[in-house]
Amino acid sequence: MPTDDLPAVLGGQPLRPQGPPGWPPDDPAIVEVLHQAAADGSWGRYHGPHAQALAQQLADLHGFESVLLCASGTAAVELALRGLKIGAGDEVILAAYDFRGNMQDVLCVGATPVLVDVRPEDWNLDVEQVEEALTDATRALLVSHLHGGQVDMPALRDLADQRGIAIIEDACQVPGARVAGRIAGAWGDVAVLSFGGSKLLSAGRGGALLTGDESIVQRVKTYTQRGNEAYPLSELQAALLLPQLESLAERNQQRATAALKIIDSLADHTSLVPFELPSLPDSQPGLYKLGFKFQPGASQGLSRDAFAKAVRAEGVAIDPGFRSLHKSHGRRRFHAVGDLAEADRADENVLVMHHPLLLEPDESLAQVKAAIDRVTNHAEEIGRELGFPC
Repeated sequence: MPTDDLPAVLGGQPLRPQGPPGWPPDDPAIVEVLHQAAADGSWGRYHGPHAQALAQQLADLHGFESVLLCASGTAAVELALRGLKIGAGDEVILAAYDFRGNMQDVLCVGATPVLVDVRPEDWNLDVEQVEEALTDATRALLVSHLHGGQVDMPALRDLADQRGIAIIEDACQVPGARVAGRIAGAWGDVAVLSFGGSKLLSAGRGGALLTGDESIVQRVKTYTQRGNEAYPLSELQAALLLPQLESLAERNQQRATAALKIIDSLADHTSLVPFELPSLPDSQPGLYKLGFKFQPGASQGLSRDAFAKAVRAEGVAIDPGFRSLHKSHGRRRFHAVGDLAEADRADENVLVMHHPLLLEPDESLAQVKAAIDRVTNHAEEIGRELGFPC
């Protein structure tokens, strides 16, 4: 590790000159799948063994009877809404800090998004505020587990059951994670997964919808079957996902252990406060991103974006999080419950670290703290250099 303390953004040597680790990683099992698919021709089939095997394994893992593979996690959310017959005049509740595509899907089917604030501990949906958002028009709760945090699904499930409202559980960032004793997604009436290129299970593109309700399955099929599948996942993509699914539990455990080491290393650091990892019994986080709450006052006023740029220059993949939904959409496109004060703070201060580093050795994990120390120690000079206000 370089001893020169000058940050890379100011001309020093980066802590990781090679940059952050790539994704997907080199994997002999993936190479073998590609060779086998080329040899047997399964890569070019409409209907082959790999998609069937993947659907069955996902069903077994999550405890659902039906799995519909599709083109993306975003497509899976849209299909879930359509399968629940949600449309014009209906309301769907979701966290004000969430992936933009979820709100776009609600708007796509003609329904109205209703935004609820997030918890200060991890800027995930605050279940205690959901009941206030319920109206006679509420048809579904669309909930995501983000950045190592988790929604209180037992409490949300109880509330949904009392009111007869469906839950769409977005597990796109957290495949294989455990939420209060169940695999993420299994608390929902419908679960959705993503196999996008940067995801923990990666096929470049792709997604899945999981449910135990055959009426949802039939409505989705009526929408997607147009002489052929309109939102397909290819046989080759399914084949590539199968060996990744086999190693998912082991890699999730490795990521969780690494995240705790990073969090412990930053215990006395004031610039970043890590998201609280799940505290519910029998829970394990999903760590597509490890979330942090940036503290501008502890970095001599250095802006979040300048801080992230400086850390990235060291070869550590830390970036700003999502824009909060009420900040990125016109006010007439949604209803808001309360002042969304925590979602405002999330919009301004979320930082996330990309997951590939969590599979690296301890020496690489230590570089996270070293990079943050460098940037914090030179915050004033970095602010002047980058032209961001200090």
